[in-house]
Amino acid sequence: MSRDLLAELLDRNDEHVASAAAADLAAHRDGQRPPVVSVCCSDSRVSQEGMWAVDRPGFLFTAGNIGNRVSDGVDGERTLDGSVAYPLAYTGTDALAVVGHTGCGAVGAALSAVRTGDLPAEPGVRADVADLVPIVEAGLDALDGDEDGDRTDGDGPSVRNRLVEYNVHEQVAIARETETAADADVYGFVYDFHGAYGGPDGAVYLVNVDGERDIDTLRDLVGSAHADRVGTLL
Repeated sequence: MSRDLLAELLDRNDEHVASAAAADLAAHRDGQRPPVVSVCCSDSRVSQEGMWAVDRPGFLFTAGNIGNRVSDGVDGERTLDGSVAYPLAYTGTDALAVVGHTGCGAVGAALSAVRTGDLPAEPGVRADVADLVPIVEAGLDALDGDEDGDRTDGDGPSVRNRLVEYNVHEQVAIARETETAADADVYGFVYDFHGAYGGPDGAVYLVNVDGERDIDTLRDLVGSAHADRVGTLL
């Protein structure tokens, strides 16, 4: 047991208790109505609250898993994951943000599985990565079989990062096909800390809104002030 780590966790909580954010909890003791649920990869480098500068409770309902997947298998059927469905069904939330990220390990593992046939050994990880394999296979077909790996020689974005964006589009489509998310606005973003989209580390790039992927249309939606935060690697 690491006493230093335990102490750090409690020190961090002391900072939280002393902050204005903790005081704001009083306004939400009896319920919540977050305007957006964010489904992001549960990578430690990708903070959901951090990327949206959320420092107050009540704005963001967070759901995370490896590969930012929106669905789950229930009784042999594919359905919206409970952590995504709950706010849309019960807290008045009317927007869903699906957030992938550059360098995603889950997408990389699924790509490796497609190439080698080998899935991760740990059962839970294996199941999650297996969920992404059909998406990666379809993505590679859409990329015309381009399998150059994680290029770093300046010739363009890596296949993995292109598949990250492809996965976001697929997750948006899966969500929109469900009854629970039928009336929600569904946004697709990629969080970039590899310079893949040409901007600063930590920037999110809008790639999809309710299935719309046309760059000019998306730029019209966000306006000129945020036009540079619309992009695509596909």
